[in-house]
Parts: sequence; structure tokens; C-alpha cells
Amino acid sequence: MATRRTPLVQTSLVKDFNHFITCYLCRGYLIKPTTVTECLHTFCKSCIIQHFEDSNDCPKCGIQVHETNPLEMLRLDNTLEEIIFKLVPGLREKEGQQEIDFWRKNKSKEISQGDGLVSKKLGLSDEDGDEDDQDYHRSDPQIAICLDCLHNNGYAADNTVKCLMKKFIHCSSRVTVGTIKKFLSLKLKLSSSCELDVLCNGEIMGKDHTLEFIYMTRWRLHSDNRYPMVLEYRPRIDFG
Repeated sequence: MATRRTPLVQTSLVKDFNHFITCYLCRGYLIKPTTVTECLHTFCKSCIIQHFEDSNDCPKCGIQVHETNPLEMLRLDNTLEEIIFKLVPGLREKEGQQEIDFWRKNKSKEISQGDGLVSKKLGLSDEDGDEDDQDYHRSDPQIAICLDCLHNNGYAADNTVKCLMKKFIHCSSRVTVGTIKKFLSLKLKLSSSCELDVLCNGEIMGKDHTLEFIYMTRWRLHSDNRYPMVLEYRPRIDFG
């Protein structure tokens, strides 16, 4: 979420710590501080995710974070966030209000596009005006998945289902297959009549299965499977 960052406080106490609690990318205080596990550099969550859309390297030291999916190497630092909120009076309240204002301002755009709402359900963005939703997504165990398009050779519906431009996703492990299907439908701009199947290792997954359940009972059991977990999607085949 692109928001205006809180100006740095120049009191004698906080000034001494500004170097450690500011983001290298936006130069504001770290909001939802997120650490790159490969080099331990920390940035605002929204800043580093946006950076990784165009690069796989750490913006501070230049080390390659991951060959294909750098989001897999990110970890939220809730302890540092609490320290920053205690050091900077009013920062928590100000950022919370900015998030509320942001979502109110962009509500009509989210409804028309749909992606924002589904992204929040996926845990891709925990920025919401509701603190309960925020805490729920932030405290969820995270999982990286790859969504691959599986064509069925000759079925007419194949032409309507394309591959995602960005197939690697970092999201909550509590996300269900049903939500993944909604996400795909919106991203691929599918009509309501086009239904999808989501498969793991060639087996169709039920809509209420969570990613955690699939990982533990389907993906992890195969010793040759690697992280991230790969889910395939295809247009539903009607044998009737």
C-alpha cells in the first residue's frame, strides 16, 4: 500500500535510534518491518514486496535473495514493530488511520476490480481498516505456492484459461481452495460460467481444503517435491 510515511521525529531520544528503525527504501519509519532472511536487512513490508516485483536482489546490499521467488525469504518482525511503536508516540494510531483512509478512498476501485478483496482473503495484504482482520492475517503461518496452468489438450475451455503473469504467491496457510479459485477467476477475468479445478499431484482438491492441509497430506508425502508447493488449475471437464 503506497501511503505517505510519518516524518521522522527529531527528539533527542528517538533521533539516536532513527538509523535502526527507518526503511532504506522509503526513508520513513518501518511499517510492518519485514526482514530478508538471506542478509537480515529489514524494510517496510509494502516497500520490499513492491521492490521484488522487479528484482530478486536485496535493495540494500545487492545479494540475490532467491532465484525465482524472493517473497519466500521474507519474515515479519513483530517484535521490532512493537519497539518502534513504543519509541515513536502516536505512530501506531497515525498509521492505522492512514490505512482506514486508504481503503475508504479506494473502496470503489476494489469493488470494480475485485483483486484487492481477494488478495486480502489470500493473506497477500493484511492492510485493512479492521484491526481484527489485520491481526488475523499477520499472525497466520505463511506458505509459498506456485499456480501453474494445466491444459487438457483439445478442450474448448482451454482457450479461455491462461497462465498467470506472476504465478508465485506468498499467502496464509489457512487459505482454502475455494478462495484460490476466486483469486484465479478475477486475475484471469473468467466468466461466471467458467469453473476451475485445482489439483495437487494430479488429484483434484476440494474447495474447503486449506493450503496447510494439502501441504501436509498431499505435497509433503512425495520426497521429490520441493518448496514452494505447486498447485495446478484447469477448466473443469464436464463428462456429462
